[in-house]
Amino acid sequence: MLTWRAHDVPRMESVRVQLSGNRIKAAGRIVGAACADHPAFSASYDLVTDEYGVTKRLSVRTSLASGDRQASVSRDDEGYWMVENSASHQRSTYSGALDVDMVLSPFFNTLPIRRFGLHTQVQDLEVPTVYVNLLDLSIQEATLTYSSGSEGIHVISPVSTSSVTVDAEGFVLDYPGLAERI
Repeated sequence: MLTWRAHDVPRMESVRVQLSGNRIKAAGRIVGAACADHPAFSASYDLVTDEYGVTKRLSVRTSLASGDRQASVSRDDEGYWMVENSASHQRSTYSGALDVDMVLSPFFNTLPIRRFGLHTQVQDLEVPTVYVNLLDLSIQEATLTYSSGSEGIHVISPVSTSSVTVDAEGFVLDYPGLAERI
């Protein structure tokens, strides 16, 4: 079990992670109280990657005062993503994305960090992702930039720029401005 607490707002994430080589199976929950950054919400997710750490399937459920939503994202063997939520059904390559990232979650940064070995070697990468907005479950294409070095891993995402620290297995310890592991 890994658990993170947000730095400046009332929000936590906890995830049960099962590893088998590079394969990840994760079941997590993010809970946030109402604040300036977001309304009160509860979200849960299930993630499965393949033996290379490439995302195969993500399902997300959110609950807000305005109601419940759910979305599923899955990648087939031809590299196409099938995205289903209450608003649409879409099939796309998302510019060759192999990873999913989710707003407000430090856990999802682990996927490219582990897959590319950014926690063990110096690299500069642009990583196309399927980007999930946790609150409204809108899904879009986004490119994140990762630069690893002795000072940590610098991440540029659509919503922030920060230098994260990770443990020996590549799981986020601290993501300044987002959350720290407790």
